[in-house]
Amino acid sequence: MATDIDSFWDYNDPAASEQRFRELLAKTTDRDSVLEIQTQIARAQGLQGKFDEAHKTLDAVVTNSPRVEVWYLLERGRVFNSSGQPDKARPLFLAAWEKAQAGKLDFFAVDAAHMIAIVESPDNALAWNEKALALAGKSCDPIARNWIGSLLNNLGWAYYDKKDYAMALDAFERDLAWFNERKLDERARIARYSIGKTLRTMGRVEEALAIQRELTKLMPDDNYVREEIAECLKQLAQAQPRDEHE
Repeated sequence: MATDIDSFWDYNDPAASEQRFRELLAKTTDRDSVLEIQTQIARAQGLQGKFDEAHKTLDAVVTNSPRVEVWYLLERGRVFNSSGQPDKARPLFLAAWEKAQAGKLDFFAVDAAHMIAIVESPDNALAWNEKALALAGKSCDPIARNWIGSLLNNLGWAYYDKKDYAMALDAFERDLAWFNERKLDERARIARYSIGKTLRTMGRVEEALAIQRELTKLMPDDNYVREEIAECLKQLAQAQPRDEHE
């Protein structure tokens, strides 16, 4: 049911997503599907900051199948993480990873690995992002493979945080190629922004500025792009030799 559930999500509007899931729940009779929908209602509640309500929703979920159990573990962990309790989230994500692997549920295993990366230290995050990407890349499940673009983005930022900018740039360029190939223009623009930011950090400021200026034509109201343009201009100005007579 992962495909159907994903179609009900708008992560930018969790309240509306919760309402759609409640409407879906009202007309669903299959027991496992009901339980899976409840986990997504809890996730939507957590994204709205309604953590107590989310936990109560999850308390009512009976984990009577591998899929439901993995959903439950993931969403309970996400609620803990969103509420600032990553130490409580980590063992749940690890359990979800192990159970998804055992059940050959690649989509869920990739999701679990990417969540583990979020709550881990930078070194461990890098390893888990690589693990998630490797699994998505070899999976026969097309839904699991759809994770690749997001995982490349996460991998790029994991390298960036470690100041390994060459590897970050490689990941972002692969990310851009992946989204371009699928004509996912909005995600491709985010990848281009990431490439530009990394290039600026590497000292390739003029290349970075050209990318961000091109992006601002497509994303005129994006504050991140504006900030990068300002930072590029600042660095270029600082690099100019000062007039001795000033």
